[in-house]
Amino acid sequence: MALSKLSLEVKALRKKYNLTQEELAFKSGVGLRFVRELEQGKTTVRLDKVNQVLALFNYEMIPAPITTDEP
Repeated sequence: MALSKLSLEVKALRKKYNLTQEELAFKSGVGLRFVRELEQGKTTVRLDKVNQVLALFNYEMIPAPITTDEP
């Protein structure tokens, strides 16, 4: 699985707050397996669970336009 911006950001936030994957799972109310798969860049994760994890850090996933480097 290729790491995505989301997976890299979740891992960075978890480390910034000195949380283990187990602690993040417990505090956000999701399973450990979900946290591991999210950080590994699994492409088919549930958005509601992603937002459940991100809410712990006052973040959320929202629809945004795709940006490209082309003009």
